[in-house]
Amino acid sequence: MLKVGLTGGIGAGKSEVSRRLVEYGAVLIDSDRIAREVVEPGTPGLAAVVEEFGPDILAADGTLDRPALGAVVFADPDRRAALNAIVHPLVGARAAELEREAGADAVVVHDVPLLAENGLAPFYDLVVVVDASPETQLDRLVNVRGMTESDARSRMAAQATREERLAVADLTVDNDGPLEALEPQVRGVWEELLRRAAATG
Repeated sequence: MLKVGLTGGIGAGKSEVSRRLVEYGAVLIDSDRIAREVVEPGTPGLAAVVEEFGPDILAADGTLDRPALGAVVFADPDRRAALNAIVHPLVGARAAELEREAGADAVVVHDVPLLAENGLAPFYDLVVVVDASPETQLDRLVNVRGMTESDARSRMAAQATREERLAVADLTVDNDGPLEALEPQVRGVWEELLRRAAATG
């Protein structure tokens, strides 16, 4: 099994890269998706978040009100750390479970937004960073995702810098340009992952 960490700043296009790697045959373990699962209604995760942050972070239907929680944690590093202390161990346990199910010869891609921030690079055989300039990230967040500029800047500021992410990269995908430029790069990354998987196998 080859364990790959895939990361990139918000708006860099990491999800697009992971989708294409799956098409080539990678097994994807998506930390964001798992992070949503572990705080669904009725889970111990949601109960712990409510205990820490109060009932105001619940929507009327009992689900987590993500914008309300986001407004709290993105404005305060201590509150963000408190949330991470609840969610990250739950995500890690579920990711390990999915990895065990993948099979010995799989190329397992862990989509981890905060890989650089949390010092997780040593836990993977190699790290792939999807890179885009801060200007490109901001443009995509505002014009594609519909965020306000201040919200976009706040979320970008809460993440590692471009330089910090690139410092942990074994392979880099440059996603500053149009989508057409992405495919040959992803294909090259996949070929390199297969080469490394064969070498370790």
